[in-house]
Amino acid sequence: MLKYKLVERGNPSDPTAPKKIYASPVKNGTKTISSLSGDIADISSLSRGDINNVITNLVERIPKDLLDGRSVSLGELGTLRVSFSSEGVEDEKDFHTSKIKGLKVIFTPGKLIKEELKKAQFNK
Repeated sequence: MLKYKLVERGNPSDPTAPKKIYASPVKNGTKTISSLSGDIADISSLSRGDINNVITNLVERIPKDLLDGRSVSLGELGTLRVSFSSEGVEDEKDFHTSKIKGLKVIFTPGKLIKEELKKAQFNK
C-alpha cells in the first residue's frame, strides 16, 4: 500500500494562478543493498555476501558501459541509458563539448515492474 499526503502547490509558470492541492508520495524508508542481499539470500541458494558482491560489481560496471554509449538492459528490472541536452549554435564550427549540459541516467522499468506497479493501492 502506497501512502500519500496532500500538499498545496502553486503553478510555477503562472504565479498568479490559485494554488491547488496535489497528492505526494510518503517515503517509507530506504532499502539498502545489504538488506536487499539478505532478502534475496533467504529465497535462494546464494549467500548474502555473494549477492552483495554481484550487486557491487554491477554498480561498478554499469557506468563504464553507459560512458561507452551503450544502454544497459537489466532484463525485467529495466533499462538504463544516458541522456543530455546542449546549447544550440548557429554553425557546426562554433560547437564545443562545453555546450553539452545536464548529463543524466534515464531508467525505464521493465514490463514486469510496470505491470506490478499498475496494481498499486493508495492510502492517506
